[in-house]
Amino acid sequence: MTVTDRPTPGTRLGRYTVERVVDLPGVQATYYQLRHELGARHIHIGRDDDNQTFAVFFPTVPRDSTGVAHILEHTALMGSRNYPVADPFFAMIPRSLNTFMNAMTASDWTTYLYSTRNRKDYFNLLGIYLDAAFFPLLRYESFRRDGHRFENADPADKTSELKMQGVVYNEMKGAMASPSSVLWKTVQKALYPDLTYANNSGGEPSEIPNLTYQGLKDFHAAHYHPSNAFFYTYGNLPLHEYLDAIEAGVMAHFTPSELDVSIPDQTPFTEPRTVTASYPSSDVERGAQALIAWKLGHSFDPDENLRWSVLSEVLVGNPAAPLTRALIESGLGSALADGSGYQDSFREGAFSVGLKGLNAEQAPAVHTLILETLGRIAQEGIGADLVDSALHQFEIAQKEVSNAGWPYSLKLMFRAVGPWLYGGDPLDGLNLDAALQRLHDARSAGPVFETMIRDGLLNNPHRVTLTLTPDPAMQDRQVEAEREMVARLSADLTDADRDRIVQEAVTLLADQDKEDDVSVLPTLTLQDVTRTVARPAYTTEHSGTALVGRVEQPTSGLVYLDVQVRVPDLTDDELDLLPLYAFAVTRSGAAGQDYVTLSQRAEAVTGGISASTSVGTGPDHLDDLRVSLTFGGKALSRHASDLADLLHDVIATPTFDAARLEQLVKQRVAGQKAGIVGSGNAYAARLAAAQLSPEAALEERQSGLTALKRLETLVETGDWHGTIARLNALHARLLQGQARLCLTATRDDLNLDLTRITALFHGHAATGITAPLAPRQPTARTTDTPVAYNAVAYRTVPYTHPDSPALLALSRLLTSEYLLRELREKGGAYGGNASFDARTGLFRMTSYRDPNIARTFTVYRQARTFLDTIHGDRELTEAVLSASKSLDPLTSPDTVGRMRYYGDLSGYTPDVQETYLNRLLNVTLDDLKRVMDTHLTPDHATYALIAGRDPNPETREQGLTFNVSPI
Repeated sequence: MTVTDRPTPGTRLGRYTVERVVDLPGVQATYYQLRHELGARHIHIGRDDDNQTFAVFFPTVPRDSTGVAHILEHTALMGSRNYPVADPFFAMIPRSLNTFMNAMTASDWTTYLYSTRNRKDYFNLLGIYLDAAFFPLLRYESFRRDGHRFENADPADKTSELKMQGVVYNEMKGAMASPSSVLWKTVQKALYPDLTYANNSGGEPSEIPNLTYQGLKDFHAAHYHPSNAFFYTYGNLPLHEYLDAIEAGVMAHFTPSELDVSIPDQTPFTEPRTVTASYPSSDVERGAQALIAWKLGHSFDPDENLRWSVLSEVLVGNPAAPLTRALIESGLGSALADGSGYQDSFREGAFSVGLKGLNAEQAPAVHTLILETLGRIAQEGIGADLVDSALHQFEIAQKEVSNAGWPYSLKLMFRAVGPWLYGGDPLDGLNLDAALQRLHDARSAGPVFETMIRDGLLNNPHRVTLTLTPDPAMQDRQVEAEREMVARLSADLTDADRDRIVQEAVTLLADQDKEDDVSVLPTLTLQDVTRTVARPAYTTEHSGTALVGRVEQPTSGLVYLDVQVRVPDLTDDELDLLPLYAFAVTRSGAAGQDYVTLSQRAEAVTGGISASTSVGTGPDHLDDLRVSLTFGGKALSRHASDLADLLHDVIATPTFDAARLEQLVKQRVAGQKAGIVGSGNAYAARLAAAQLSPEAALEERQSGLTALKRLETLVETGDWHGTIARLNALHARLLQGQARLCLTATRDDLNLDLTRITALFHGHAATGITAPLAPRQPTARTTDTPVAYNAVAYRTVPYTHPDSPALLALSRLLTSEYLLRELREKGGAYGGNASFDARTGLFRMTSYRDPNIARTFTVYRQARTFLDTIHGDRELTEAVLSASKSLDPLTSPDTVGRMRYYGDLSGYTPDVQETYLNRLLNVTLDDLKRVMDTHLTPDHATYALIAGRDPNPETREQGLTFNVSPI
């Protein structure tokens, strides 16, 4: 579509009526809002971007905590009218070049969404997604597999122990062991006790078995209809192509329907309420959280939403924010409570704040401190500079066009969808100019935010004071409660019922072993794979011992600066200390300014600065270990020199203070401990790989459970002054490293003077870094979780070795054709996959939220036997197609040049990468078998897991004896 032939408001496009057409110059796009005769709403963002995107949202309002919305999201993707295969969603992953593909269940909506840069792929996936959402088969077997079912410990033996199974059931058992999940489900129920938010849309494990198959189908009929649908499309194709496909695939098959899924206002409280909750944890000393939450006004009101977003940034948005500072410096806890800040994911917004990492007895003091600090801030007033700095962050967010983290198309979508679903104007989320002007006028007329604190928080009786406490006995009680639930629900089962359970289990297993006729699914071919890698232009220059790369990109008025330091020869102690240095250096003081002043300075002139460590290897040798510390930041063009000055000061003269360092270490510990249950597969994989590779051993020491233990020991000893001395010595050593800077900007900003930074460095990169391997023995770490995370690892070959592409393809084939079926469909785990990191040569298989241990390791060991069952070309083609995606990642102006520049310096040049891709495209099935026989044999394997129980009674028959210790 050209600008001249774009439709105008009132135009009819088939059965759609164009309601609005608005230019969005800030993001170089055009906004179209349409409505279909059936009532469906549609937003299209026309933009010169080939990453085509689709999403459909359904407001879903569960009336209980059986997880019906969540289980429906799963089962809708398990076969549909036109694609009656067992699992078209997972089957399409390797048949596609998607840049994003998923489905999500929130508290009050469900969405199905994807993006891809391939036009054919876009319409392939569109057919799958439309058919899945609107015409799913919702088979009873799918409900049992992913929802809940009785199943014996030995599925074929009715006399063995009867258990509750189901993918979502096991997923939510793991999720509800997380303190953040428990906290936020409690807050929702407490703030909105009369609304759908009081229910757990994901499902409470104790209530999931109450969902019936008919209830699932009824929920779909009530919610998944065009009259209740909100469509979103994005890209550079003609608008009618998106609309015509949706019309043919969905709209032509429905008639209008009256649906009421509205969410009313919550009746305001007349007085504050107090709530307590518990989660399974043995950390009774520092595992509690204390929080206060308030219900606010409508989140779809543009002024309300903007002002609370700004005030949240002012109060808790950075380390120098007054409420954050008061809480952290109190010493009562170690970090802000999970979810602190303004939340607009409810129809009526919420603001919450608190502390975690404390003893439950300290909770009342935290609650008192919050209210007293808010009262003081309201009385003393908020400086205009703090508000201006917060608004500056919103300006950057509005201007930045980046695919980092999420595709930019989806970032735009989520900015619009909040007000859209709740009855507001989606444009308010995409264009803040009007609301910003009204806020500016209001600030000129008198105090704004002080009044909001008094009226919206201090004098607002709709307030919940919450204490979340760890309960060491809770996991055991939950295990026993599950046994009692199974006994209660099965008490009236007859022999015929028990025979039926066995028969259904056997049938389900047999069905999962059947070969689907996936020929009904659309697919891409290897001819659709891009044969080249991006080669963005950049220039280089030497500045002292440093190298500077300058990349011209259309960055929408932003400047990105990275300073990568290839470290000099460091001792083992210095290598272990490096991650703490990276975490602390941008959160401490510098150049004579304390951390508060420095943080305020960063907030006023940048979009944030950071420091991070990385460990990698060269393309030719796995023992060519390379360790880097990278400083980075971004700023608007007008503040480019301020960004450079700020990074200079942080790199040149960091100031570490004992009190601040103690705060930071405790924050780090609290954050890592809170993330173990949610990322148990990653921690287990690190433990396994650390036994094989110096690179992996160092990574585990720097970011794994070993690093956590070291920080916990530091908290216990309190050797802050000694640690500061070590940090200062490390700082001096780092300035002897090799600096490689990368500036990404438009042409007008490309000549930024960087000599103040380059002059700091006067050395070279280390040449012989190594790291001792962890002891080679199966390793288990236990924590408070009802599920397991099981890992096996193998060390293979470097990037340029001819076997590497075959190993990459093998990882994708095992994931899609074997592990998902064995671990998820049969075993009930939420996830299972094989992965291969071509740059480290590490091949891993892991499971996620897995009810099994021994069975899973048996599955890993039988992978080679499975490979012998593959004889056709389809599986290989799909594995290669899927593997090729990792070689052509979605980039954007802020990342494409940076990746090329540092990749070239590390030896991963375009020629090297394209050689790898060409080898991948020529991989054969015999290659997969050969590399598995060569590199993934039992004598090469190392094992690790994280679980809530000792695995040895279960794994003894496999010859696996784990070294078990608690986390």
